[in-house]
Amino acid sequence: MHYSYTRDAHGVLHERFGLSFEAIVPGQTFLHRPGITFTQQDNVTEALSTLNSAQVHYDESYAARTSWRRPLVVSTLTLQRLIGMTWKTFGLARRRIESMHDVRMTRPVFAGDTLVASTEVVEVACAGEARLRLRTAARNQHGEEVARADYTCLAWRSEEWPAALAPIGDPASESRFASHLETSGGWLENFGLAFEDLRDGETFEHALHRCVEPHEIASLARDALDWAARPPDQGAVPQSWLVGLATALTTLTLGRVSANLGWADVRFFRDARAGDSLRARSTIESTRESRSRPDEGIVQVHTALLDAHGERVLDFRRTLLVYHRHAGPPGERASAEPSPSQ
Repeated sequence: MHYSYTRDAHGVLHERFGLSFEAIVPGQTFLHRPGITFTQQDNVTEALSTLNSAQVHYDESYAARTSWRRPLVVSTLTLQRLIGMTWKTFGLARRRIESMHDVRMTRPVFAGDTLVASTEVVEVACAGEARLRLRTAARNQHGEEVARADYTCLAWRSEEWPAALAPIGDPASESRFASHLETSGGWLENFGLAFEDLRDGETFEHALHRCVEPHEIASLARDALDWAARPPDQGAVPQSWLVGLATALTTLTLGRVSANLGWADVRFFRDARAGDSLRARSTIESTRESRSRPDEGIVQVHTALLDAHGERVLDFRRTLLVYHRHAGPPGERASAEPSPSQ
C-alpha cells in the first residue's frame, strides 16, 4: 500500500502525491481523478493564445456549417488535459516526457464534455536512465474514448530525487492515508480525506505552492471589480483573492468537501507581492456530526498562508461540510476500501 502523507518528528503531516518509480510495475492500471469539463472559453483561449487560425474552434457561425455543427475543441488542449490529469500518480516519478510514440483523437470533444483519464503501465526500464512507457486514455461522460497517447517518460529513481522532492519524515502508514483504492477497473486515485479520517489537532503541510506573477496582479484586481487606485509601485495582490488561494491550496486534503460554510477571524499580516511563492498549512480544530445531513459532518479548520520564508501572510478559521467515507465523493460511492495487497 502507498500513502499520500509523511509524518515528521513533530507529528505534522506533509502531503505527498505520486508514486515512486520503484512502486510502478508493468500491467498496472491507474484511474485518475478528478476529471475536467471543457468550456468554450477554454477552447477560444487555447486557439487564440497559440495563434491557431482554424476557425472551427472559435467561430460558431462557421462551425455551424461544418459537419460538426458546433465548435470543435482544439486537439492540443485535449492532449494537455490528458497528460495533466495523470499527475497525482506519476508526478513524483516523471522527470519529463522523452517521446510521444502515438497520439490519437478518437472522437470529437465539444464544450460541455467532461473527460476522465486512465493509464496503463506498458513497460518499466531500469537499465541506464529510468524510463516509463505509459498509455493514457481519456473518456467522456458517456464512457466513450475520445483520445489516447502512448509515450515514454524519463523517470526519477528515489535516490535521484532533487531536494524539493525528498520526503520529510516517515510514511504515515494508515489506511485512511492510502494514495489509491483498489477497484475492479484498476487503482483509483484517492482524492481528499473523508470526515471520519480528519482528527482534531492534526496539522497538514499542503504540497502545492503558488507563485504570483507580476502580470497577474492587475488582472486579478480588474476581474474582481476592485478598481481602487493604487500607486503603480505598490503591486499588492488583492486580499480577497489571497483568501481564495489559501482555501484552494488545502483541497488535496480537504477534497471531499460538500460545501464551504464560511470564514471567521481572517487576519492579514502583510501584503503579498509579485514573485512571492505561497503555501498553506492547516490544523483541524474540531469535528462534529451534522444533525440535518447524515452523509456529512462539520469540520472547523485553521489555515495559514505562508511565504517562502515561512512568514505568515494571512490566516483564518473556516467551517466546512465534509462527506463521510460511505457517502462521497459523488460518483465514486461504489469504490472499495483500500486493499493491503498493493
